[in-house]
Amino acid sequence: MASPRVFSTCHQPPLLPSSLSSKPLLTLPRFVKSPSRRSPIRSVLQFNRKPQLAGETPRIVVITSGKGGVGKTTTTANVGLSLARYGFSVVAIDADLGLRNLDLLLGLENRVNYTVVEVLNGDCRLDQALVRDKRWSNFELLCISKPRSKLPMGFGGKALEWLVDALKTRPEGSPDFIIIDCPAGIDAGFITAITPANEAVLVTTPDITALRDADRVTGLLECDGIRDIKMIVNRVRTDMIRGEDMMSVLDVQEMLGLSLLGAIPEDSEVIRSTNRGFPLVLNKPPTLAGLAFEQAAWRLVEQDSMKAVMVEEEPKKRGFFSFFGG
Repeated sequence: MASPRVFSTCHQPPLLPSSLSSKPLLTLPRFVKSPSRRSPIRSVLQFNRKPQLAGETPRIVVITSGKGGVGKTTTTANVGLSLARYGFSVVAIDADLGLRNLDLLLGLENRVNYTVVEVLNGDCRLDQALVRDKRWSNFELLCISKPRSKLPMGFGGKALEWLVDALKTRPEGSPDFIIIDCPAGIDAGFITAITPANEAVLVTTPDITALRDADRVTGLLECDGIRDIKMIVNRVRTDMIRGEDMMSVLDVQEMLGLSLLGAIPEDSEVIRSTNRGFPLVLNKPPTLAGLAFEQAAWRLVEQDSMKAVMVEEEPKKRGFFSFFGG
């Protein structure tokens, strides 16, 4: 008998608007067992109420992974805009020094005139370096540096802490969320990005190379004093999980030992939205990946997590020669 596999989904399905409730969004396989070693789920995802903000503000969240190309910047753009759509004020900081991409995913690349480097040099004010999104005025982007530019030798974690303190005390008020898009790797850029953060979102994919790097980054985050670490598993393909060609979300969670913030299915619309500078969560009608990012943002607000459940693997088809034991 084939061993059971796993699929990740919400503990309770969200209440969708009436315009979407009649359309099937995702066909889930039959549940057979739920793992017992999981933290209790406190909130129920609902789209007819605003999520309740937990914790002290501003919430300073670093989005990291260690390995490049797993979807950190895509997660930052979509989760950040989802938070803004929920009514919270958000400042997203692109901390990738010299290789920024967050402005491209948000479609704001032509509006970045000043960066943090100019602020530190006294060439402009902090409010001039903040780029406000025209679609959601409570979302702002702040870039550390311009592409291919050299940073001052003294720039590091202390400078980023000063920047966060300046955002807290600005005249228009402190934002509810400060989200830091961390660069790949674990070198000086990584150390700089995680210095002011008090919670982290670890983005990974279900492959062994990403998981090794994610495990290493988890240890570094804990050594830096960041204990609130949640995980987003990106590019999940249920067809490959059923065929035992990809690790399941529950396998990933048990390997890393982290609370699960969201599971994002593989979606070809990600490339289209990236090239257009139009994040997935703004698509109408929404895609599965866009809905998953919105739900992850909801759990981030309420400091909640989701549960991975067990499903039965589809029985293998038996051929003609199986009658003779083949």
